[in-house]
Amino acid sequence: MGRADATRARQGSRGAGPRPKGRIRRLFTWKKMLGTFFGICLLGIAAAFGLYFYVDVPAAGTEIATAQSNVYKYADGKVLARTGKLNRESVPLSRVPLEVQHTFVAAENKTFYDDHGIDLKGTFRGIFKTLQGEGKQGGSTITQQYVKNYYLSQEQTVSRKLQEIVISLKVDNEKSKSEILDGYLNTSYYGRGAYGIQAAAQAYYRKDAEQLTVSQGAYLASLLQAPNQYDWALATPTGKKLVQQRWAYTLDNMVEMKWLSKADRDKQKFDVPKDPKPQEGLTGSTGYLVQAAKDELFAHGVDEKKFALGGWTVTLGVEKDKQLALERAVKRKLTADLDPKLREADRNAQLGAASVDPSTGHIVAMYGGAGYTQHYINNATRQDYQPASTFKPLILATALENHATTQDGRPITPDTVYDGTNRRPVTGGTAPFAPPNEDQRSYGNITVQKAMNNSVNSVFAQMGADVGLDSLKKTATSLGMNGARMDVQPAMTLGSMGASPVQMAGVYATFDNHGRKVTPTLVTKAEHATDPEPDLPDPIGDQVLSRKTADTVTSVLRGVVDDGTATAVQDTSYQAAGKTGTSDDNKSAWFVGYTPKLVTAVGMFGEAQGGKQVTLRGAGGGGRVNGGGYPAQVWAAYNAAALGSGAGATFDLDADSGMGVAPPPPTDTSPPASETPSGTPTESESPSGTPTHDPTPTDTGDPTPTDTGSAPTDPGTGGTTSGTTGGPGGANGGQGAGGNNGTGGAGGAGNGPGGGADGLNALN
Repeated sequence: MGRADATRARQGSRGAGPRPKGRIRRLFTWKKMLGTFFGICLLGIAAAFGLYFYVDVPAAGTEIATAQSNVYKYADGKVLARTGKLNRESVPLSRVPLEVQHTFVAAENKTFYDDHGIDLKGTFRGIFKTLQGEGKQGGSTITQQYVKNYYLSQEQTVSRKLQEIVISLKVDNEKSKSEILDGYLNTSYYGRGAYGIQAAAQAYYRKDAEQLTVSQGAYLASLLQAPNQYDWALATPTGKKLVQQRWAYTLDNMVEMKWLSKADRDKQKFDVPKDPKPQEGLTGSTGYLVQAAKDELFAHGVDEKKFALGGWTVTLGVEKDKQLALERAVKRKLTADLDPKLREADRNAQLGAASVDPSTGHIVAMYGGAGYTQHYINNATRQDYQPASTFKPLILATALENHATTQDGRPITPDTVYDGTNRRPVTGGTAPFAPPNEDQRSYGNITVQKAMNNSVNSVFAQMGADVGLDSLKKTATSLGMNGARMDVQPAMTLGSMGASPVQMAGVYATFDNHGRKVTPTLVTKAEHATDPEPDLPDPIGDQVLSRKTADTVTSVLRGVVDDGTATAVQDTSYQAAGKTGTSDDNKSAWFVGYTPKLVTAVGMFGEAQGGKQVTLRGAGGGGRVNGGGYPAQVWAAYNAAALGSGAGATFDLDADSGMGVAPPPPTDTSPPASETPSGTPTESESPSGTPTHDPTPTDTGDPTPTDTGSAPTDPGTGGTTSGTTGGPGGANGGQGAGGNNGTGGAGGAGNGPGGGADGLNALN
């Protein structure tokens, strides 16, 4: 290469370098870089504005955010059960003490009251960590956490984080700080399955939110950072140390923000939470109570779908001590005798009971069965079994209320005499009917009072015809029984319709309440944070029976307890009235009884697998199960424990007759020694001194009358069974005994009660 070539080569090599450097400089001048930076900023701002206007605050929270527990409480406010997808009960911020509110702000976001809803530094740090795949990061404000809890999913993505920023800005602009804090406290998760501060207060300290102290609030606020790790019952020694440090940090921040004085801060001691307890469920009687309460609310207009979303606090009239007393009574007096493995009848035995306060109408105790998870049918509300003879008082009430008379025109009162002959054909009825008495027993002439005491079917079958079956149904429905289950047939006088213990308790509570209707009610109050309270009717209604009628029925039913089929419930510490009942083929047995303070219906039912109704005979290893047996024994055991201060109360009755009122002083009722027109009964004094309309001065049920004259009775010749006229009466007032549906002969002359008597069945 020549010198010239070398020179050109060197020049070429020098000229080659500056050319690319010039191109880079021209491409990345400071002006272009600054313009690009501002362009990106403008695009970012434009994107932010676009995102702000594009992302709207959702109209409602997510289902998981709004779903709450429905809380059921006893009458005294103690929790009976929580149901629902989440253990949450929202409470208004006003129920959270201000110093407890401050513990959460101090722990999570002490500038909450002054910021605009977001922490950009913390948020972008969180986005950067998310992009790096490091998962959930802190740095969010209370507003952001509320937005995440209430409006958004819990997924960790950049788009979700950007939504959180925008919605937080809008929420902060649209809502007050109090509303945001309210939402935050009620949507946060505190561990132990508790969502919201109320559920957390119960889970950790067994108290309501309004009762929390500063120390307790600081612990709950500390939990939000790591609920499971900081749960005192689950925490490792390190976890306990960390939560105590965060608890102290929270209180120190409160001092810094001047929400707590230094002196008060120094007084604070860490309040160790209580051990966790199982969430209240639907085992035992609880399931029956919860389902019955729901059914009642739905019947009064509460929307079932909305109710399923939760947030309701439902207060029942159930008193915990009475509920436990009822459950114990069933266990002691019935289930302790049953051996389902040994006896089929024991496997089929079901019992239901409802106890009502007659002054309020509230159901204070209910027994639905062995357990909702074992037997889902609530035996206290089921209406598929016959109430049997517990229906008889309604027949008497119908007669008294309507001033009914017998077929021969005699007013029906407790002292009216009927023929209690077994299988006696009813006269004046709508169809042939001749029901048997229990054990096929005949009672002959018997007063209504004695017929009620001994539950004589033939008497009340005839009385049903006397008052009219349509009138009887009207009375029964006015007292709360289900008319749809009541066929207007003669058999209804034997309680052949279906009824529940709750319904029968309501009927008898109306008697106890002097004729003013009582509709047994389980729910006393139902509240929701946003939905209006349902319009629950007053359990105490209008006067459906006159006081005289209701009190007379009570007076008569006192006799069933004192001298009838329910002597098993006698107790010197209280006055009681009631009626037993045993249905056809012993498929059900009842006792419905009451004191001045408490009305309780107990029904026992034979139910085989598949719901088939079967006999109770043999249950407990005995024979027939009567209402005066297990049902009455359960009733008595329950009342002995439940009455308390009400045990000594006495009935205040406006009644002229019946076992529950004192008889008037004896008077001379003997008529002159002249013939009394045939068929017109004369009043005579019963052995108790209570006036009766029985022409036969005996209440023993003996169909052969006795002579009350001084001379021996000389009965006349009796009538025939075909209904011929009875023979003449004997001397000294002996009565002619008439045949079936015949007319008694004329009474003989003498000093005894004269006058002929109609044939036995003509007495009705």
